[in-house]
Amino acid sequence: MTTRKQCDFYLVRYVPDPVRNEFVNIGVLLRDAGRPEQITVNFTKDWARVRCVDPDVDVGMLESLESELRGRLAEQRPETPSLIRVLEDSFSNGIQITEPKAYLAESIVAGVEELMRLYVEPRKRQAVARKSGRQAIHAKMRTQFERAGVWDLMRKRIAVSRYTKTGDPLRIDCGYRPNGLIRMFHAISLDGDTDWPKVLAFSVGAIREGVARIENAKLELTAVVEPITDVSADREDSERVEQYRFSVETMEAGDIRVLTTNDLPRVAETAQRELRV
Repeated sequence: MTTRKQCDFYLVRYVPDPVRNEFVNIGVLLRDAGRPEQITVNFTKDWARVRCVDPDVDVGMLESLESELRGRLAEQRPETPSLIRVLEDSFSNGIQITEPKAYLAESIVAGVEELMRLYVEPRKRQAVARKSGRQAIHAKMRTQFERAGVWDLMRKRIAVSRYTKTGDPLRIDCGYRPNGLIRMFHAISLDGDTDWPKVLAFSVGAIREGVARIENAKLELTAVVEPITDVSADREDSERVEQYRFSVETMEAGDIRVLTTNDLPRVAETAQRELRV
């Protein structure tokens, strides 16, 4: 029989309105009771429930919070007696951490996965609509970078106004800098939406000039899209196929590299090597 680890777990909650005390569980902190300095954190990748209680939620901020928490936990010292309380006090009322509860885990990894299923991830229905569009592409992109161990090292929701003009609302999903090159990645769905490819193609020239001026670096902008078979299983669906190809050609004409989600493992391996993880 497998000996289970004695652990404590905490739930991380998003509380958009502390007065009404409505909340959504967004993550789990799991601590090995025998080694209190060993704490693992994991946040949801499906923000649908959060958007139900707060349509204007800043998902990028919450994703950055996960990276920040991991960084703080990695820097902790065994002699720090109340790290969880320090973390709780460091964030606004919009983020709350529950009191600890005892938990027996087969392993830390298995424990986190089980607690996420129990308390954080939405319950599965018999007919659950698959994530689709940009949300699905972004989730796959993040998953591959996480598996490569580089997600927490990357910049997220990069405001291009730094490189173009004040007020530019465009934010690129993520990126990193290997030497004199800045690689940026943005998820775009080509399932009938030709606006975003044109926005990116229109913007890339100014972004590239700003990166050269401010960062003294070259820009490589990659658009990550779904494979054409995800847009149209039937290649005879000429209208969708033509829109897909038009969007790809529009971005490539602006010297934007276009890859599909099938290419993400290779992209993540490159990031792992360049960031020396």
